[in-house]
Amino acid sequence: MALPTILDRGTAERVRRDLKGSRDLSGTLFRTVLQLGLLLTVVILAVLLGQVLSLGWGTVSGRLGDFLTAESRSRAAEAGVFQGLRGTLWIAIIVTIVAFPLGIAAAVYLEEYAPKTRLTNFIELNIRNLAGVPSVVYGILAYTIFVTVLEPVTGGKTALSGALAVAVLVLPVVIITSAEAIRAVPSSLREAGFGVGATRWEVTRSHVLPYAAPGILTGTLLSLGRALGEAAPLILVGAIPGSVGYSGGLLNPAQLHEQFTAMPIVIASWSTNAREGFDRATAAAIIVLLVVVLMANATAIIMRNRFEKKR
Repeated sequence: MALPTILDRGTAERVRRDLKGSRDLSGTLFRTVLQLGLLLTVVILAVLLGQVLSLGWGTVSGRLGDFLTAESRSRAAEAGVFQGLRGTLWIAIIVTIVAFPLGIAAAVYLEEYAPKTRLTNFIELNIRNLAGVPSVVYGILAYTIFVTVLEPVTGGKTALSGALAVAVLVLPVVIITSAEAIRAVPSSLREAGFGVGATRWEVTRSHVLPYAAPGILTGTLLSLGRALGEAAPLILVGAIPGSVGYSGGLLNPAQLHEQFTAMPIVIASWSTNAREGFDRATAAAIIVLLVVVLMANATAIIMRNRFEKKR
């Protein structure tokens, strides 16, 4: 039976308006502001990328092989990013070896084993505060610890000290993202494991970590992207803006105890060089670093999708 046949026309119109809902002006305004903010961000990013690509594409397309394998030179036409790229790869390796296992282990302990006391709340609060500390502060800390105190181990102003400085920088981010991913695991999954007699470690290993793996991988590998672009800690621990005397080979472990440079240092150095052609070389180096970061992000997406399928 149609609605107007059981209600008068005025009542029917009011019911229809109530069912459709009133116009949410504040919600519409807020959504519009968010969309404008997103649009502005995309436009700025597109302008920056367009400027970098237009300026550096000639170098990348014309001498890509030589640009990737040549060392730093005083002439832009002969300069390359091989030593900076090699230092960046060492930073990625040390961050993966040091920061990722420590950060994930700390997150597992805080979420699955540590009792919820004032002490653990205090620790978690300080970890979140450390994630917002400027990178230059980590550089000062790294110089004090890795360059001065642990000089017999690290060799002083070496690639190992710089990589450890960046690892400490991203460690709070790894802990926070891993803890959030573990916290998102449904409690019913844990209770099911405990219900069949599994120990806490068995539940954590077989249920919690596989379920949280996509979020953990995404957070950790995205933090690696930040690590590859940091320059301030490397400058403070002694990164060299020019050519350095590396041992032979692409990734020779002896290079960890030698002077080093990295892609952010190369870019910062070339950007202040007033000689002809270094503006194009700087843009080309930025493109190379962007490709490296995008490869890390693509790896995170592929691994996340793989673990989500298993889950």
